Amino acid sequence: MHVKIGIYVTSILLLVCIVQTSCKKYEPNWESIDSRPLPGWFDDSKVGILIHWGVFSVPSILSEWFWYQWKTRTPVLVDFMKENYRPDFTYPDFAPQLTAEFFDAEEWANLLKLSGAKYVVLVAKHHEGYTMWPSNYSWNWNSMDVGPKRDIVGEVADAIRKNTDMHFGLYHSLFEWFNPIFEQDRANGFKTQDFVSMKTMPELYEIVNKYKPEIIWSDGSHAAKDDYWNATNFLAWLYNDSPVKDYVVTNDRWGVNDNCIHGGFVNCGDRFNPKVLHKRKWENVMTLDRYSAGYRRNAKLADYFSVHELLTEVAQTVSCGGNILINVGITKEGTITPVFQNILLKLGGWLEVNGEAIYGSRPWLYQSDNVTKDVWYTSNMVEQDVFVYAIMLSWPRNNNTITLGSTIMTTTTTVVSMLGYNGNFSWRPNSYGGINVTIPAIPINLMPSVDAWVLKISGLKNVSKRT
Repeated sequence: MHVKIGIYVTSILLLVCIVQTSCKKYEPNWESIDSRPLPGWFDDSKVGILIHWGVFSVPSILSEWFWYQWKTRTPVLVDFMKENYRPDFTYPDFAPQLTAEFFDAEEWANLLKLSGAKYVVLVAKHHEGYTMWPSNYSWNWNSMDVGPKRDIVGEVADAIRKNTDMHFGLYHSLFEWFNPIFEQDRANGFKTQDFVSMKTMPELYEIVNKYKPEIIWSDGSHAAKDDYWNATNFLAWLYNDSPVKDYVVTNDRWGVNDNCIHGGFVNCGDRFNPKVLHKRKWENVMTLDRYSAGYRRNAKLADYFSVHELLTEVAQTVSCGGNILINVGITKEGTITPVFQNILLKLGGWLEVNGEAIYGSRPWLYQSDNVTKDVWYTSNMVEQDVFVYAIMLSWPRNNNTITLGSTIMTTTTTVVSMLGYNGNFSWRPNSYGGINVTIPAIPINLMPSVDAWVLKISGLKNVSKRT
């Protein structure tokens, strides 16, 4: 009897290990750390929102790199400060003006939910060093001591978890532009690690233990190699012993030598969009403001991505196996401006109709059509059937007939329809392979979208069931 119970318990534990990948102990080296399977929720999510908010939101011109650009004598900022501020004004003098009087975390959460995004990453600390939580390691340079006098990270985390089913993550910069301890380590050729032991690592352990983020989105790694940052030791702890060890995901910015190589998924640089399959799970982090991740008071409408341009990025990214992380900047008062709200709500409306082609999808055998441009493919399993989705980024001009190339191999059971529209479409094979699909005249009030449309195709010959 005891033997049978022991076998039963062992089997259950083995199943838990397989599901959670929590029984293996990861060593503090890249070979071991990179062997950790990526938690499945991240690949299924596809769409995330990145939120930039900090002291840089007060001057709010040029970019979130304002302090660095000003101190390195960028002419436009030198003139701006000379014309608008007293001669002895310093960057820390901006911090009390980060007032956050209109900040409402639950309002944010409701908007982000309507955007259709499945995860959110909040900037907890940018390169300026100011922490958006009451850190024990950033005295008088955090959101509780100066500025909002609030725990911004805590409020956003609570609101997201209370009001949505989104995954919550935190962005954290490893380095700080003008921290004298970091500058001394750099002067020592990074042979000392005082900044890492006194600032960077204590902050990382603090936010993981306190806020339990499901994503640690590291940045600022370009200043030194990963051995200076002690990155692999932190990641081994994160995967082995932290409170989020079973489901946390990380990116590749852990050292200047790690980009696009190591980590749970790779960014390979800002706005990375290879438009081809990548060997690793990757993420396209892009800004809705073409020129800044932080909010800019002087931005023009043309500086923002249109909804169609954003959906183009979404289609290309997801077709090639990536996730897309869409950045918005926040005002010093704590608001998401109407231009950002409008784009996010329209994205959410499109995803509500066409999410079947995005969430949980996988790259198909081909990523884009070989005859008609602006058509990108994904595939997904619905119950036991595999469907192929052709995302059309432009409406066909040839009598409402779209030609899909030889990538499409039909059978007698092939059916073509459009997400968000009732009824199947007629089609006929091309002599050189592929098909011509005729789209019926659709009344404007029944049109599923005005920016991009998705054909759902079943019964193809060149489709295999996903594993």
